[in-house]
Amino acid sequence: MINRRQFIHSAGATAASVSLANLPGLALAKTDSGQIELRAKTAEHALPGESYAASKLWLYDGKLPGPEIRLRKGEVVRIKFINELDEPTSIHWHGVRIKNAMDGVSGLTQDPVAPGQSFDYEFEVPDSGTFWYHAHNKSWQQVARGLYGPLIIEDEVPVFDRDHDITLMMDDWRLDQNGQLHLASLGDVGDWSHAGRLGNFITVNGRREPVFKLFRGENYRLRLINACNARVLIVSPAALGAKILGFDGFDLTEPLEPQFDTLPVAPAQRVDLLVRGESLDPARLNDVGDFALQELTQTTAYSMAKFEFVEPPNGPQKTTSLSLSPNAIAAPDLDNAVDVTLDMTGGAMGRTEGLIYQGRQLNINEMFDTGQVWAFNGVANLSDQPLFRVQRGQTIRLKTMNQTGWIHGMHVHGHHFRILSRQREELVKDAWRDTFLIDGDETVEIAFVADNPGKWLLHCHMLEHAAGGMNTWFEVI
Repeated sequence: MINRRQFIHSAGATAASVSLANLPGLALAKTDSGQIELRAKTAEHALPGESYAASKLWLYDGKLPGPEIRLRKGEVVRIKFINELDEPTSIHWHGVRIKNAMDGVSGLTQDPVAPGQSFDYEFEVPDSGTFWYHAHNKSWQQVARGLYGPLIIEDEVPVFDRDHDITLMMDDWRLDQNGQLHLASLGDVGDWSHAGRLGNFITVNGRREPVFKLFRGENYRLRLINACNARVLIVSPAALGAKILGFDGFDLTEPLEPQFDTLPVAPAQRVDLLVRGESLDPARLNDVGDFALQELTQTTAYSMAKFEFVEPPNGPQKTTSLSLSPNAIAAPDLDNAVDVTLDMTGGAMGRTEGLIYQGRQLNINEMFDTGQVWAFNGVANLSDQPLFRVQRGQTIRLKTMNQTGWIHGMHVHGHHFRILSRQREELVKDAWRDTFLIDGDETVEIAFVADNPGKWLLHCHMLEHAAGGMNTWFEVI
């Protein structure tokens, strides 16, 4: 397979300049009843650029990413989802605290939508923020082939207008020597038992290193969404001269100056940044005065997107103080919390003895034959009984112990939580999240009020880890 460094020069000419007027937006067909139509279908897309062979992807409405659905807080959305693929699928509305029947988890909250069939999603969007939607049946395959899109919920009175509100959906792809998606490696048990499926080529909004034009001297919200199967993206808000506005769809009380040089963004996590279209430290600029959003995992920074300063035609907009609108959410009552422990085991170089799958213990050969190589509290994948069952309104204090040799991104469906404790310093101690990173041999404690009735998934969002056993569920009565 081609490595991502080989693309930097060969595909350089394909970097697209994105005008402010052509940002993704709600461009979906509607039925006579006012429903939005959204279709999962096969489509061809040349990931490195038009000079390369196209990959056969699975996309929503044939777009990569899927159409940006942009709503206002408190709206009720009605989406008629039509499956034009050859296998069943469903849609999960990631991070949105919606009613359980609309959560889109195949096998838990709904049956997957069969080929040629449809499903009507209808729910109120109670929170403003940066969210996304993606396939939730065989996610390790369907998301890797492109079934995802942004879901942006604006405040009743948005702080930023559309020209100053930019969504950046980041993904890594595993490409072969022809620059096509490497399909044969999907489902590789080596990926499942190690770090997950890692790509060798990064896109932002489906393109290699797009260029965004910013008016000099004006404020912008950048909404970063990590749609990778398993890659933790390392970014530097400080290098952009940026402040942090929020995490996982929930605004902070005020813009925050970065406290660290780098910020890890796990698969499924989001971070909103405030940037100002003006010159930064000259050491951070390239020879044409642009600055870049860089991925910093490797020893050499990898440019994911560039920003070019242009003079506003009528002079800069007058800058006013930002008034953020944090979402209302119940604070945990730690004095009366139910304590739950989640013990993570398995994977390559990890403890695998005693792993139970579908009611019986697997030996090592059976683990790799079934792909079930990870466990929560000794059980691989969904069991008949929930991790916990509580009455609505009960505070949960969840202690997660990672006894594996790998990092994981844990996602709680239907709820947002606060991180109480962890080994490394937390960026914002009282921020609300729906996904948290946990390092190998680390213990993390979170707390949330279980106030959304239904059966909710709790899983690792390294999608191969989830498929390989890191799935459980809890019930709110």
